[in-house]
Amino acid sequence: MKPGRYYADKLSGERLDLCYQIAPPRVQQYLNAEIKHCLSLIGSKDRVLEIGCGYGRVLHRIAEVTKHAVGIDNSAENLRYGRYRFHLLERMAFNLMEAEDLAFEDSQFDVTLCIQNGLSAIKGNTIKIVEECLRVTKPGGRCLFSSYTDEFWPDRLEWFQMQAEEKCVGKIIQGLTGNGVIVCEDGFRATTMGRADYLEIAMTLNTDAVFTVVDGSSLFCKIRK
Repeated sequence: MKPGRYYADKLSGERLDLCYQIAPPRVQQYLNAEIKHCLSLIGSKDRVLEIGCGYGRVLHRIAEVTKHAVGIDNSAENLRYGRYRFHLLERMAFNLMEAEDLAFEDSQFDVTLCIQNGLSAIKGNTIKIVEECLRVTKPGGRCLFSSYTDEFWPDRLEWFQMQAEEKCVGKIIQGLTGNGVIVCEDGFRATTMGRADYLEIAMTLNTDAVFTVVDGSSLFCKIRK
């Protein structure tokens, strides 16, 4: 299995939805806080793009409050399930696409976001992904990225242990798991983006990064075009 294909090939659609259904209360709080923070930065007339949208868990909330919400994902199953779940939302569109090669013209969106540790989960060339996000964002627009705080590690690990028990992911390898990294027997490996990682990307692309900690669980990085 190619790096970055785990979610597309093994954890998509109903299986991905199950991961969120079983999330414990503290994780549910974190997930809701991320969405709330994103919505606070989005205007009612904005065109919004979500990178790695999955089945639309976040995208449908955005579509309820803004002009047009577009999501891209590399899993056809995620998009099929999303269209089934949210088919009544006319302001929401799904596209099968790779984050490193967005098939959009320049300067199409007011806000582009890739949250819930998305840059780590995609496992592509993070510089190229952020560069593509900036390319399709309008001048003066915002690119939002997020990862986990160090303080949230115990809750994140508990959540993945629950996912392993439900066989959404493989059994966690305790000896290889720690310091923001989760490794499973089936090849799943989750990492974390920190401030230094985002700053390195921003410096490489000659732009600025502004950080916000939300709910004590999410580290948000905002980059303006």
